[in-house]
Amino acid sequence: MVALFTMAKTLALRLHLLRHLDDQILPSLKACTGKHLVSPCLRTFAGCFPTRSNLSPRCICTTERDPLFLAAGTIRPYQELLTSGSSLSLLHHLTSDEDHTFMKRLSSCASSQQVLLLLRSYPVLSAAAAASILHRLADLEQDATCGLRKPETLLSDLALNKLCQRLELDSAGLEDEVLVRALLGCTRLYLDPQSRLMQRLVFECQKRLDLEQLSVEVLCGISRAFFALEGPDGGMVKRAMNQLQNKEPAQWNVAELVAVYCMLANSLGEDGKYLELLNEMNALALRQAQRMDPVAVSKILGALVTLRQNQALPLVIALCKQAVHHVQNFADAELTVVLSALMHYGHSDHFLVEALERHVPKVAFTAHAETVTKVMQYFQRRRILSPPVFNAVAESFVYRAEEYSTWQVSQQIAALGDLGYLPPNAGRLFGKVESVLHARFSQFQPRALLDLLYACILLQRYPLNFVSKVFSPYFMQQLQGEGNGLDPIVLAKLTQLYMTVTLECPFYDGPRLSPKFRVKSFLASGQSLETHVEPQFYSAVKSGLVDLLGARSYFASRVLTPYCYTLDIEIKLDEEGYVLPACHSEEIHKRIALCIDGSKRFAANAEKLLGKEAIKQRHLRILGYEVVQVPYYEFEKLKNKEVVEYLHKKIFPNSYRLSW
Repeated sequence: MVALFTMAKTLALRLHLLRHLDDQILPSLKACTGKHLVSPCLRTFAGCFPTRSNLSPRCICTTERDPLFLAAGTIRPYQELLTSGSSLSLLHHLTSDEDHTFMKRLSSCASSQQVLLLLRSYPVLSAAAAASILHRLADLEQDATCGLRKPETLLSDLALNKLCQRLELDSAGLEDEVLVRALLGCTRLYLDPQSRLMQRLVFECQKRLDLEQLSVEVLCGISRAFFALEGPDGGMVKRAMNQLQNKEPAQWNVAELVAVYCMLANSLGEDGKYLELLNEMNALALRQAQRMDPVAVSKILGALVTLRQNQALPLVIALCKQAVHHVQNFADAELTVVLSALMHYGHSDHFLVEALERHVPKVAFTAHAETVTKVMQYFQRRRILSPPVFNAVAESFVYRAEEYSTWQVSQQIAALGDLGYLPPNAGRLFGKVESVLHARFSQFQPRALLDLLYACILLQRYPLNFVSKVFSPYFMQQLQGEGNGLDPIVLAKLTQLYMTVTLECPFYDGPRLSPKFRVKSFLASGQSLETHVEPQFYSAVKSGLVDLLGARSYFASRVLTPYCYTLDIEIKLDEEGYVLPACHSEEIHKRIALCIDGSKRFAANAEKLLGKEAIKQRHLRILGYEVVQVPYYEFEKLKNKEVVEYLHKKIFPNSYRLSW
């Protein structure tokens, strides 16, 4: 016994000396050689990054670049790597207040370094908190290509390695939910599938899956994790999905339903898979919609869009009705998802609009920039004129414009332009727009800049200093190299921008738009700068005109002018005010442009022309046309016998009508 004690004491002394040498000698060697040296006792866990040739065949990378993986300790047991008194403890039962405080601090971390600092300050963590750290790091480190920005720095962190070591050692004692969440977090951080941590977590999941006693939420987590490891056709994915479908979906509660929607939306439901399950879920969600909280409403709507459930409109309508009750309770990100989904499905609700009109003015100065922008996009897309919302956003824009991206600046002003609405603070608003353009002109993407300038001219604001730059050959090259290039709607906006400068700013002497970039007509199929006349409305007006003028030959329909605009109906008069035949081309004293303005040319909730229709009528007047507007809300009130009299008063208000 004495001999054994002596040997143990000697071994402990040697380990202490080795650590002392690491601390004292390695820094000196590094300073002398200028190279990065790794201590022998640390090299085993500092991060082993496999090449493409030695990756597990089960590891699927969907990004364009190679992900870097962490291989946690493959030579020595983890216990050798933990210095005395510094081990991280898991599986401790923290109080709910302590856990809540930690999770609140974790969610407030804005960078991975802040997360790692928080991790070092907590020697005791619950296993659930440890798994949450992995997910928070993945959230913060994801970039646009779905890879990690700086994995070599992140995955070699000592505190994170200790966390992984404890998760491996305690994996058998983790609760099902925590175990699966930890595995899913590891896949999101691209940990090496062959590392001991991943193998232990995978083994535990397989063992528990064999028992066929896992809950719906846990099965969803397992499916997502093994989808990342094996792909959609992996054996574990199929086993988990089979067990999930055997759980009788009709009996699922809201939380289980949301978990399955989210799981399918994360790639498992792509390419039309599990359609029968989705149909069953949609029917169940429709029955439970009235009991859903804000999180459930947001997640299900987002999943429906991702899964392209275009046939689920009844469910979307039911969720929209439920969203009305939660508008003030939605987190910014949740409200953004809800409005995006409603735009995708083309659905609006009068009560939702009223709820937004009460809520948005209260939060316009504090809500996330993307949420404010999405609100404006929703009203723009649905053609909803809302002075309370527009006024509040316009006022907040003056103070918050620096927080917004150039795209967000463009979209918020574009919404005002499309609805043709000038807020009370228009002077300060466009002063701020001008200052943003001066300060960040080079940061604007070509499309975003064009949308912003186009919105300005719709509202009779003329940013001539910047228009001259848009007409330059350099800007045109930028437009051609971006996205869809010079598609018809881009060329039409450029042409109307040029026409506006020419007609409304005669003193402008800057660059002109090259003729090769000008369109001949603003009226085109699909998106256009003019709204097609409604056929039924047009027929009714045309019949009334035949009765009024005596013959169809006295007016022309759908006339394309040399100025790109299309007239619904054109009537020509001579110098004495007599109507000329439509084919007549000489001795024309006056041209009347009859605008048959159906409901789609107005805001959906107000008798106000859209911006693109107002600028058309403004330009026609400048060009010498007498514009006569026949709005739908006046015409639909008329009886058949009143149509002719109405048209006479509109077109010839100062003349007596003869009976034919």
